[in-house]
Amino acid sequence: MFGIDRTAARYTWSAVAILLLLELIYQVRSTLFIFTLAVLFAYLLSPAVDMLDRALPHRTRTLALALVYVSFIAIVALAITLIGSRVVDEAGSLKGKFPSLITEWQHQTGKPGEGGLQAQILQNIREAITAKTNELIGALPGAGLKFLAVASNAIYVIIVPILAFFFLKDGQMIRSHILELASGTHLTAGLAEGLLKDIHTLLARYMRALVLLSMSTFVAYSTFFTVIGVSYGVLLAVVAMMLEFIPMIGPLVASVVILIVAAATGSPVLGVLIFLVAFRMIQDYVISPQVMGQGVELHPLLVLFGVFAGAELAGIAGSFLSVPVLAMVRILYRRVTRQRLTAGSV
Repeated sequence: MFGIDRTAARYTWSAVAILLLLELIYQVRSTLFIFTLAVLFAYLLSPAVDMLDRALPHRTRTLALALVYVSFIAIVALAITLIGSRVVDEAGSLKGKFPSLITEWQHQTGKPGEGGLQAQILQNIREAITAKTNELIGALPGAGLKFLAVASNAIYVIIVPILAFFFLKDGQMIRSHILELASGTHLTAGLAEGLLKDIHTLLARYMRALVLLSMSTFVAYSTFFTVIGVSYGVLLAVVAMMLEFIPMIGPLVASVVILIVAAATGSPVLGVLIFLVAFRMIQDYVISPQVMGQGVELHPLLVLFGVFAGAELAGIAGSFLSVPVLAMVRILYRRVTRQRLTAGSV
């Protein structure tokens, strides 16, 4: 009657609905991040829960969940007892001594022009590192306050395991409800079931791989630093372990921090550099492909784009979630394309 094309109107309303959904997701991104952490935490514990659930005689999943949670808390408490106090002591010591260490290292490298080209190169490197280090030290108070503000909100530490408990307990029921919502046609039901299966495999493999990679980083770094006598070795190993959760950029930042501290404290920088290069080669090209499997097949350029874009949109949380989000987009694209080809051949 009004000359409005129904197909164009349908596509327009679909586009508007998608934009509104994206805006809603952006507005509640903090809450979504908490739920996402809970899902990832659930995937971390799910192998142990499933194993106990099969082993217990009455197949009571709640009892299996309780046992796993108690064991996890005991392991965390033991780790904090054995390592946490030393990390805190080393961090406090480094914080107090670092400015004087940088100044002492500056005098040891000599003045510009002394010793020819080698001394000049060392001087340029020292000046660049000193400038970047001073910027880092200047930014630490603000970053520390932000970290304390987040860490002091203990509700997040409590709510994530609670949410993960319900995800582990009622995961099958949640999956069934999602499939019921998508059961309009055979195609949509098949697409939803395939997507859930692929995403389940992806998240399970990705989360367990991250934990294995971070633990291997801590063990390798702490062992090597202890053997060759690198100052603050346990602290540096913990920093590297934590930054391992941020793809590509995290290990690079950890390596830079380690080299700066090693140079400032008089540790064997060349040996540390050789170790870091060798470990990254083994970690990135041997260990990581084995533990990640075929679930996360993303080009390094795409990973870098995702990390930077995620950081720009949502800070550290965005960087951390960039790889699984991109992998899920890839899964969605492949599933939709396959579904269209299947429907077109019928």
